[in-house]
Amino acid sequence: MSTINNNPTNTNPALDGMYWENGNKVPEKNNGALTQSDFFALLTQQLAYQDPTKPVENDQMIAQMTNFTMADGIGSLNESFKGLSESMTSNQALQASSLVGRTVLTQSDEIVFTGDSLSRGHINLDRAADNMRVRIEKPNGELVTNFDVNSPAMGKNEFVWDGTDANGEPMPPGVYKIKVEASFAGENESIPVNVFTPVSSVSLAGNGKGITLNLVGLGAVKLTDVLEVSYG
Repeated sequence: MSTINNNPTNTNPALDGMYWENGNKVPEKNNGALTQSDFFALLTQQLAYQDPTKPVENDQMIAQMTNFTMADGIGSLNESFKGLSESMTSNQALQASSLVGRTVLTQSDEIVFTGDSLSRGHINLDRAADNMRVRIEKPNGELVTNFDVNSPAMGKNEFVWDGTDANGEPMPPGVYKIKVEASFAGENESIPVNVFTPVSSVSLAGNGKGITLNLVGLGAVKLTDVLEVSYG
């Protein structure tokens, strides 16, 4: 009667680097990728089994060793860059965390009134305007108030909303719509608005999207979209 050897001995030098379990060949954890030890083991076997009358030329051996060294070096370099990238992302997140509690300027068609501070923003013009008006609305489009920006000039024009309606009554804290219209030689144009909003937290976005700032009432924005940082 024949018997089954559940732990066969590996006698084939080409299968070095494998181990056996329950009669089945199981690869190592490197998923079959050749390591430096594997390369030199194969090179040694190649030399041992070469034809003595036609030995491997020195330049061929040097070329093989050079190719492996370059491949191994590139692999190590990739690992180094990966570690550097992770380190830079962590450092950026640490630096961005200092923005929590500060206010940042971003382009938005909404403005946040916190109830305990003025709502501020900038309007950038590429040329001077005859006049410019800021309109604050409720989320449903109902007018809250509007006011003019004095002497709208080319460049940055600042504005402040004190959180009151057209009758001077205080509005509840919340998110409001904001629109700006400027007049140039009798022609009206809608102008983009930049608003200051408090930062509530910082997130590390996945899929290589970088760092995002979570703004009170406005949600997440990319760190690269921040135009200016201000105190409180």
